[in-house]
Amino acid sequence: MESNIIFNKDFDSDSVYVMKIYHADVSIVWNYFTQSELLDQWWAPKPWKCETKSQDFSEGGVWLYSMIGPEGERHFAQVKYGEIMEHRSFDGTDAFCDENGKSNEDFPQAKWLFGFTGVEEGTKVTINIYFQSQEAMKQLLNMGFEEGFVMGLEQLNEVL
Repeated sequence: MESNIIFNKDFDSDSVYVMKIYHADVSIVWNYFTQSELLDQWWAPKPWKCETKSQDFSEGGVWLYSMIGPEGERHFAQVKYGEIMEHRSFDGTDAFCDENGKSNEDFPQAKWLFGFTGVEEGTKVTINIYFQSQEAMKQLLNMGFEEGFVMGLEQLNEVL
């Protein structure tokens, strides 16, 4: 089935807009974005794997996870959660870090806003990602972010 992921890059506002419709109820899709044991199933683009070290899905809480590559290489990242509106939206600040959650200043942080809307087909997920600068945005895109993230969203489609 056609995935129809919208991935718009706006270099004027240093932001990315992603939209995807999943054929599942909002409450189910919400769980796959907010529960670590479900996130681990799809967040990393294959052949990479996502492995949660700790997660506190609450305002001010943190999800600390690593991406494990096919050669066993491991990159840590974390999301610090901001405002959470159950089954509607949540935001967070994403940063590369070490295994203890200490941010890696060589990589820019980004602010993510996730929205969940019930539609006829199921759930419309919108993701707005705001970067600190155009350079920061380009740096992440040059690391293959678009391909990797789209692949992850596709994998979620398969899981659901």
